[in-house]
Amino acid sequence: MPRKNTGAAALLAAIMLTMPATAKTIVYVSNADSREISVLELDASSKQLKPVETVAVTGTAMPMAISPDRRHLYVSLRSQPFSVSSFAIDRQSGKLDLLSTVPLPDNMAYLATDRTGRFLLSASYTGNKIAINPIGPQGFAQADPVQVVETRKHAHAILTDRSNRHLFATNLGGDVLLQYRFDAATGKVTANDPPFVETKPGAGPRHFVFHPNDRFVYLVNELDGTLDSHRFDAAKGVLSKIGSSSVVPPGFSGGAPASAEIRITPDGRFLYASERTSNTIAAFKVDSDTGALTPAGNFATEMQPRGFNIDPRGRFLVAAGQKSNSATLYGIDPETGALKELQRLALGKNPNWVEIIDLP
Repeated sequence: MPRKNTGAAALLAAIMLTMPATAKTIVYVSNADSREISVLELDASSKQLKPVETVAVTGTAMPMAISPDRRHLYVSLRSQPFSVSSFAIDRQSGKLDLLSTVPLPDNMAYLATDRTGRFLLSASYTGNKIAINPIGPQGFAQADPVQVVETRKHAHAILTDRSNRHLFATNLGGDVLLQYRFDAATGKVTANDPPFVETKPGAGPRHFVFHPNDRFVYLVNELDGTLDSHRFDAAKGVLSKIGSSSVVPPGFSGGAPASAEIRITPDGRFLYASERTSNTIAAFKVDSDTGALTPAGNFATEMQPRGFNIDPRGRFLVAAGQKSNSATLYGIDPETGALKELQRLALGKNPNWVEIIDLP
């Protein structure tokens, strides 16, 4: 008799209890070429995305990050001068108010904050580096970094673990996931032991996520269309690979893989990864005891799905298409993880990053 996923069920119940039944869900999508942020409301009752506002920015808007308290949005501008815009989020409407735009050390392909919201983390694909900038008490990202670290070729993503004691960064051109110790007081990092875990040569490690139970980390590899599963030693802050799965649809032969984004549902039961060559999203069921993944289907989506995300209750997924200039809202089947298309909405030019929050 199969074991019940009681840990995931308990986690989902805890998540739902902390959220007001009437919480407003807001979706932010960055549109690189039209230099704007689309602000949308996700109405769960009508299962529709409703436009709230469109906010102009001064550069090529790409990666975004939300502060842990959901009061601020940070947007990396990947055109000269390379910078980050800090926005205050209106707690009633989700609308954005620009606070500042300050330089970043390079062209940053990924943004995140540490778990306290005191530091902005960024990774530069073209500059082969990661950087850590302080965030002021009013939510402004500060211009002068506390640390800039040279990496192997093409740094691509950067995150701390939930304890905020360890930091990881992918190097797509170096085929490694770097492992650091993170000092939450100063924002500085030092190499862990070992300093990295390797992927298969030529895999191209891109984005990664932590399982909500903090026992596993999943990494999508852009260049070979695979998804690596790792066991996470939370005490030491190191990873060990336990398996690999394909995100490319079975039998697809339309070109070389170009995997992009990876997300996991808040209860940890389902994992999704986008694949841009086939224009699909791969779904997996997750065993929270072993970390093992079971394929749950490949779903057609927007053209060149670079960015997508899942709402905080794990009921909806929003995927943006860089070449379709649109986004699709999907319902997530709570039993199988299958995606059901609910709505398609036109956006700006080159939508590429999606963030979703419930307003506090």
